[in-house]
Amino acid sequence: MNSNEIRQTFLDFFREKQHRIVPSAPMIVRNDPTLMFTNAGMNQFKDIFLGNQPAQSPRVADTQKCLRVSGKHNDLEEVGHDTYHHTMFEMLGNWSFGDYFKKEAIAWAWELLTERYKLPVDRLYATVFEGSPDEGVPFDQEAYDFWAERLPASHILRGNKKDNFWEMGDTGPCGPCSEIHFDLRDDAERAKVDGASLVNKDHPQVIEIWNLVFMQFNRKANGSLEPLPARHVDTGMGFERLCMVIQGKKSNYDTDVFQPLLQKIAQMASVAYGSDPKKDIAMRVIADHLRAIAFSIADGQLPSNVKAGYVIRRILRRAVRYGYTYLGFTEPFICRLVPTLVEQMGGQFPELKAQQQLIEKVIFEEENSFLKTLATGINMLDSIIKKLPSDKKIISGADAFTLYDTYGFPIDLTQLIASEQGVEVDIAGFERELEAQKNRSRNASAVETDDWVEVLPVERSEFVGYDHATYRGVRIARYRRVTSKGKSHYQIVLDYTPFYGNMGGQVGDTGYLLDPATGERTAVVDTQKENNLTVHITNALPANVEAGFEAVVDTERRMASAANHTATHLMHHALREVLGTHVEQKGSLVTPDYLRFDFSHFQKVTDEELREVERRVNAAIRANFVLEENRHCTMEQAREMGAMMLFGEKYGDEVRVVKYGHSVELCGGLHVPATGNLGLFRIVSEESSAAGIRRIEAVTGRAAEEMCEEQSDMIKELMVVLRTNQVVAALRKMMDENAEMGKQMTQIRQARDGFLIEKLMGFAEPAGDFQLISRRLDLVPDSVKSVSLGLRERMNDMAAVFGSTFGGKPTLTVVLSDSAVAQGLNAGAIVREAAKLIQGGGGGQPHYATAGGKNSDGIEDAMAAALDLIKAKLNA
Repeated sequence: MNSNEIRQTFLDFFREKQHRIVPSAPMIVRNDPTLMFTNAGMNQFKDIFLGNQPAQSPRVADTQKCLRVSGKHNDLEEVGHDTYHHTMFEMLGNWSFGDYFKKEAIAWAWELLTERYKLPVDRLYATVFEGSPDEGVPFDQEAYDFWAERLPASHILRGNKKDNFWEMGDTGPCGPCSEIHFDLRDDAERAKVDGASLVNKDHPQVIEIWNLVFMQFNRKANGSLEPLPARHVDTGMGFERLCMVIQGKKSNYDTDVFQPLLQKIAQMASVAYGSDPKKDIAMRVIADHLRAIAFSIADGQLPSNVKAGYVIRRILRRAVRYGYTYLGFTEPFICRLVPTLVEQMGGQFPELKAQQQLIEKVIFEEENSFLKTLATGINMLDSIIKKLPSDKKIISGADAFTLYDTYGFPIDLTQLIASEQGVEVDIAGFERELEAQKNRSRNASAVETDDWVEVLPVERSEFVGYDHATYRGVRIARYRRVTSKGKSHYQIVLDYTPFYGNMGGQVGDTGYLLDPATGERTAVVDTQKENNLTVHITNALPANVEAGFEAVVDTERRMASAANHTATHLMHHALREVLGTHVEQKGSLVTPDYLRFDFSHFQKVTDEELREVERRVNAAIRANFVLEENRHCTMEQAREMGAMMLFGEKYGDEVRVVKYGHSVELCGGLHVPATGNLGLFRIVSEESSAAGIRRIEAVTGRAAEEMCEEQSDMIKELMVVLRTNQVVAALRKMMDENAEMGKQMTQIRQARDGFLIEKLMGFAEPAGDFQLISRRLDLVPDSVKSVSLGLRERMNDMAAVFGSTFGGKPTLTVVLSDSAVAQGLNAGAIVREAAKLIQGGGGGQPHYATAGGKNSDGIEDAMAAALDLIKAKLNA
């Protein structure tokens, strides 16, 4: 079977077992503070396991694109060096939500592997949880017995808590798991060493291919376990490993999943894959990392310097570095591999094809930038090496870390270049610096979260904010305390809520909870969307958490946000009309004060285009289009309506369609009843946000009016100052006159400086073979520099010290001829020492340096001290 057939066989098999086949969720996770990336197939079903929402289907299956490069699941350093670790990978999985359990999960796994995929039984091993007496969890006899019906006892192994007890995180659903391993070794090797002894021992050819997780417990904040009300099955099978097993290969990279990319890289580098171990590793790293980068960009995550964007940038730079070091790529090359990836995977994942142009553009810009960084880093490293004492050729950990942290220069490249010059790197010191940074980061982000306290059992919190800004009779369903940086706040979940949680770029509502019986008000300072929960943030709990409350939203703030959110829809539609249908939203921020909108476009938007967008949005406002919404629309109905669907978003079975005139989008956010509520729309700025991404900031309503008023006031003030209503013409005339005056002043200054140089040469005093000059020059700093360097050009053996005061601040200048520098004089060292007398400091080059200070009274003493230092060196 080829890889596409292997994937389809899995999906068809579970469809036959009454599983609903669902699409992969985006690889980028939103509205979950515990995750940046989807790192397992179960992530999109997390709310079901947590009890935050009911399951739409009791049985589902899919192939999920995953990324593991940070946190507990970090495979980055192994990628490319071994045969089976990856950053981006596919996870085939089947799930049961309170339906079937261990018996069916094991039976179907066996049937698929041995009957559909025809894997040899004697190469399969199963592991079961050995139990944990400390936690009161017994040996998983049930799973063992089901395996014993299919495998001999020698192929059923007991696993410890690390290998055979799966946990979602520090808290939450968990349970024993049963792994399925496969022995890929040749028969001769298998005869020598029993495969059972190599299971879970990191042997590259005795590998885990499938993990069957049986969720039956909940881990509480205090570490204890309690049974879940409903038991679930969560399985995950590594697609790339499965292809290796079925296709009879010894490496994932030898399968048709990776070979097209590897052969393309080899062709571009003019090498043969398999001919050089180091080059092979580089090619595997590049092929793997390209997939992670391309899928991340397609899902809306661009490389950046923060959070998920930083991880993607780090992966991309790692790939560039391998290509640069081992394959000789000095120009952008990863972007040229995108068409091969799209051809290979675009059928299963259409987002790659749809976003191909953007992916190529972003990768090109990132590569181009980092290749320049590499060149800069190499120059800096050479400078560090040159300064090392001859008897101690070791680069300090601090210097290596500065290169890594500040300039993005990889530590392994620092080691490689250093070793080529016979220099060592203090890796232990580097690791200490790195660990110190990690500790600072951990301490800054450390959060303690208590268990939820359940007040009222409800299946889900219902949002009523589309129709209500105030809602009576709400109850607290659960709450918990969260402590960060020594300060505590509370998270409250209500059974019904009018508060909108921060989602889709729109900031969350604020307001208060009113206890009608006592009049107590509990301020809601923010509302967040966490997984599928609407979480209300308060600084304190109500006195009576079991009371009935009136939930009251700050309507003025909400309506301002809603107006700006509606404006993003109207602007999105207008941008596509003016610039083209390639424009697609790539991020947004909607606040009560302004909106920010990122979109795909490959050049600066012209002033004329911006003006046309502004006109079209304001025309839509004047048309006063009424909000048309369908809150319970199927995806098929939404497509028929022409709704915009954004790649990187996970849509459910039912979607909400928001329509204003010709603008039709899928959106769960808050909007105004009609476009006329926006009043006025003005674009504040347009700029680049990232490669291939532009950013517009705009305002509506009162903020737009204030912008117009400020501009009008400015024009009126200019008319008064310029004494004309022809402001532009007057300013141009003034600028032309100013430019002409500037030319004349430059000529006058040059003439004066020339005269001054001649005069200063007459003040020179002999000191052996040298001429010394020391004078006050109370000129503008540029003139002092011009005179100093002009004097240096006119005199061969000289040293000069000048003191000046400009704007009330003293400046000391030292200028030396090349012959003086050859004598051991250093202008930078001289000014640093003498500047102490003006309470300042400075520096510069050996032949010219300046220092500023605070004490003008000390300038004469500083000049004298500088002159003494020069004389002392010359006399020595």
